[in-house]
Amino acid sequence: MADEEGEEGASTAESTVSESPTRPDGPDAPPAPRLASRVFVTWIELTLVGLVGGLAADAVGGPPGFVVYLAATLLAVGVLFYNVNELLERRLRAAGVPE
Repeated sequence: MADEEGEEGASTAESTVSESPTRPDGPDAPPAPRLASRVFVTWIELTLVGLVGGLAADAVGGPPGFVVYLAATLLAVGVLFYNVNELLERRLRAAGVPE
């Protein structure tokens, strides 16, 4: 009898340890990160920024065109940082890490 009660207590303790109170699994759970869609969105945004920046720099020409090209490059880096940040935030929210 003592062994059975000890085993019951151990299984109850194990089940409470395995449950994570900080990670909701119900309807209020945050969406899981979607790497493929975020990569696709990033690729589209970088392509558009590069094409528009290149066309604008070519249309302006000369030293001002170079400045437009540098601005487009800076904007592309901003797009990349933004999308990586969004992916990390979603992953951390899905893992239950507080902000």
